[in-house]
Amino acid sequence: MQSIPVDTTRLGVLRCAVAPEPKIADFESKEVKKDRDGNTIYTVGVTVRQEGRRVSVIEISVTGEPKGVDEGQEVKVTGLEAFAWAMGDRHGISFRAAAVTPVPTAPATTAAQRKTGDA
Repeated sequence: MQSIPVDTTRLGVLRCAVAPEPKIADFESKEVKKDRDGNTIYTVGVTVRQEGRRVSVIEISVTGEPKGVDEGQEVKVTGLEAFAWAMGDRHGISFRAAAVTPVPTAPATTAAQRKTGDA
């Protein structure tokens, strides 16, 4: 399976739609998926909205729990790769990233600060 690097700068604002949760490897046994080193793999649902297009949600797999990522929060995705897959008559594209991290929010500027230029 060949990985295709994705330029996240062209994806617009990325927001967490579904908070990180462990990826399930086997739904019958509820076994959690692990990487080669035994680290848990998590999935994060992320909204993607390019200029002039509708919002799409993609599920991104990432090794280790993304700390501080909550639903509705703007996120930064580092090292995003896409993979085409096929199993029988089913096919699709899956996404994996090196990291999903929260984007720090700027402190709110009050009207008084804007008026005096203290912001």
